[in-house]
Amino acid sequence: MTTSFNTTTYSQLLVELQPKVITTEEEYDRTLETVEKLMACKNRTPEQTAILQLLVTLIEEYENKHYPIEASSPHAILQHLIEARGMKQSDLVGIIGSKGVVSEVVNGNRAISKAQAKALGEFFHISPGLFI
Repeated sequence: MTTSFNTTTYSQLLVELQPKVITTEEEYDRTLETVEKLMACKNRTPEQTAILQLLVTLIEEYENKHYPIEASSPHAILQHLIEARGMKQSDLVGIIGSKGVVSEVVNGNRAISKAQAKALGEFFHISPGLFI
C-alpha cells in the first residue's frame, strides 16, 4: 500500500513545530527533543518523516558551525592509540624502527613512512591509511 503525502497535515506540523535555522543552544536542545520524539514514532507518517528530515538538516547545520570535527593528524592518531592501550613508545621499537625513530615519529618530528604506516596498521589492526 502506498501512502500519499498530505500537504494539509504537513502544513499543520509546520505551524505546530515552526522549524527555523537554529541559533541558540536552547533552540538546539528543543529541536533535538523533537527529533527524538519523531524517531521514536513506530508508525511515522510521510509528513512526520519530511519534518524529521528538515529538523535533522537544521541540527547538522548548527553542529557543523558550532561543533566542527577536525581531522586528526597521523601523529595524533598514533598518540591516541598508544595512550588508549596503555602502551609506551618503547612498545613500538622494532615495529617502526629504533628507539630514536619511534620517538621522532610519535612526537611528530618525523613523518610516518608508507612502510611504517603499514606496520602500524597491522599492529593496531586498523587501516594504514590513518597514518598517511
